Amino acid sequence: MGMNNGMGNGVGGSYMKPPQVASGNPMTPTGNVVSTNAPVFEQSYIENILRLNVGKVGTFYMTYENNKEWNARIFKGVVEAAGRDHIIISEPDTGRRVILLTIYLDYITFDEPINYQYPGVPGTMQPMRR
Repeated sequence: MGMNNGMGNGVGGSYMKPPQVASGNPMTPTGNVVSTNAPVFEQSYIENILRLNVGKVGTFYMTYENNKEWNARIFKGVVEAAGRDHIIISEPDTGRRVILLTIYLDYITFDEPINYQYPGVPGTMQPMRR
């Protein structure tokens, strides 16, 4: 003799699947997804700046901890892509692709004007000159 206390065990009971929510879209307390058309600016601002400058040549200054033989290195290459934790460049002389982890990035220099947009402020896209 079994007791049913209203707690389903998943067999023959009803199960509510949570709705699919696109990243950056808020959900109301009733479970409705509110679609927004506003641009979502990520916390990784260097990523956004690099995405605005894909195709430009940069010099990337990196420092690696706890490595006595090779604790600093300079990479020069064309910005191919940027993510939250990485930058992909191609070296013009060799064509080799290099993935740089942003955790080791000190700074970047460009020999030409770069595009820059202040996060969250529309209309601030402008070339930065020396």
